[in-house]
Amino acid sequence: MNYVEQINAAPTIDALERLRVEALGKKSAVSEGFAALKNAAPEEKAKIAAELNRQKEELTAAIGARRAVLESAEFEAKAAKEAVDITMLDFSDRGGSLHPINRAMEEIVEYFLGMNFELKNGPLVEDEFHNFEALNLPKHHPAREMQDTFYMSDGMVLRTHTSNVQIHTMLAQKPPIRMIAPGAVFRRDYDLTHTPMFHQVEGLAVDEKGAISFANLKHILEDFLNSFFGDFPVRFRPSFFPFTEPSAEVDVGCVFCGSKGCRMCKNTGWLEVLGCGMVDPNVFKAVGYENVSGYAFGMGVERLATLKYRVGDLRSLFESDLDLLEQFR
Repeated sequence: MNYVEQINAAPTIDALERLRVEALGKKSAVSEGFAALKNAAPEEKAKIAAELNRQKEELTAAIGARRAVLESAEFEAKAAKEAVDITMLDFSDRGGSLHPINRAMEEIVEYFLGMNFELKNGPLVEDEFHNFEALNLPKHHPAREMQDTFYMSDGMVLRTHTSNVQIHTMLAQKPPIRMIAPGAVFRRDYDLTHTPMFHQVEGLAVDEKGAISFANLKHILEDFLNSFFGDFPVRFRPSFFPFTEPSAEVDVGCVFCGSKGCRMCKNTGWLEVLGCGMVDPNVFKAVGYENVSGYAFGMGVERLATLKYRVGDLRSLFESDLDLLEQFR
């Protein structure tokens, strides 16, 4: 059996490779024939070289054809072995569910819609007036520094809060206003409790002067937190925000230890959950409102979700960890 017949009968790619080395390798008859050309008579060299080239081309073509056949057969065999019969799969216990952030967002929005707040949306890419200046954040304010804000080449920014929607709403309509603005926001931060993109729900209520008080704000937020977390104590602490005065931070009793003190609450028994206050007069001035009063509040959805669902690292909510996400099915 000559080499061409052996090549055509090669059962595997490995066997074919061995034949290729025997037929065309450095120690093959073809290679030795080319090496011996230097010793051949001048009048015979052309004839011998032509025959050697014919043999080489014939063997190369046979090897290429057989390799194609064997590779195709190998692929088909592998495909058949790895084929999955989807009619045999049972998806009955693999139902999907909302991501914990979406779940928390829906619960927050549902509560405030039930309290007669209107849902409002606004742009993710914003100008500095709506994102900063109208909210009493003048130029050179620390909150506008590059390390906190994603600035774009045309002077626009990725919004750092959904408070920009409050400004759009007040510029577009007159009081009374009762609205919430849920959505994604962006800041240059990344650690256990912060991510560059996260979600907020901010609320605003505005009416004629004297119609809205801090007591109204305190009541709605206490009721919301009791609805969201259950029966935990709530407290308000004096704080500062440029767009509200007076301002307060709101805490709930630690959901991890029942206010007894633990690592998560730094042994204080309290967890900070949101900020709020009465709208600063400078904000009303920026939108042309007179003789009105109002309150505003804002909360991070990821923060509330990690506390409600006992998630230790906020970043894990963005890592598509199925072991974590399947707990919410």
